Amino acid sequence: MIRNFAELLEIVQHISSKVVAVAAAQDPDVLEVAHMAGQQRLAEFILIGDQNKIEELAHRHNYRLDHCQILHEPDINQAARKSIELLHSRQAHLPMKGLLPTAVFMQAVLDKEKGIRGSHLLSEISIIEKPDREGFLLITDCAINIDPDLSAKKQIIENAVVLAQRIGYDQPHVACITSLETVNPSMQDTLDAAVLSKMAQRGQIAGCIVDGPFALDNALSMESAKHKGLDSPIAGNADILLMSDIRMGNVLHKAVTYIAKKPLATAIMGARQPVIMTSRSDSPQDKLLSLALACVLCID
Repeated sequence: MIRNFAELLEIVQHISSKVVAVAAAQDPDVLEVAHMAGQQRLAEFILIGDQNKIEELAHRHNYRLDHCQILHEPDINQAARKSIELLHSRQAHLPMKGLLPTAVFMQAVLDKEKGIRGSHLLSEISIIEKPDREGFLLITDCAINIDPDLSAKKQIIENAVVLAQRIGYDQPHVACITSLETVNPSMQDTLDAAVLSKMAQRGQIAGCIVDGPFALDNALSMESAKHKGLDSPIAGNADILLMSDIRMGNVLHKAVTYIAKKPLATAIMGARQPVIMTSRSDSPQDKLLSLALACVLCID
């Protein structure tokens, strides 16, 4: 099991270098990540975008891009498509979103003929270090699926389990998070949580233990779980938090970043390759961690 972000970065330094194709790379934050990744020997880059702007930004900020190839393509739609084409031609391993709208980038990723969509729903996972012990806590979905139904939640869990197993969790504990820890017939998310738990017990969701509903406190705190009389192997011991909807997930993601000020990585799962699609509000260090995580997920 990978114990923390420092260990994640160390692992990436010792694997074969991955090539990242960045769509619309004329962005100072993206170039800073490329500069940092080069210094730490994490990855190589193909920077697709306005070459003049890329070179001007690199010169202005003194970013070294010796490990980068620049492909001049000022049109953002073409740049997005080119980043995916490079994966198909095996010139790159991972696509990364640069300075372009998410919808434009995702259109290229999900293109039925030329994209990298798989059979699964795409979902976002935010990863933080556990506050009280070694290992990571996975929070999903914080950015893509707005109001997932039962079928979507099942696929979101499955995507998170794939990631969890790649970083060392053989049987991750999944807590279905709602606003309370009891089933309430008037609250659909509590009903979904109960059904997902039963589906996992019957083998319809494999590779993990699922339980819920849980409120956030008793999914993370054993003391809180005992105080409320919850008897579950997941109570106070969750590895994956399945959020009820994007509102709950996004608020928690932002709270970790802006209130707790904790380092955080993100991953987009469900495509044929991991996708690096960070938020504009993510710090360069968090973007670097997302890059490192994607490199680990891309190990053959």
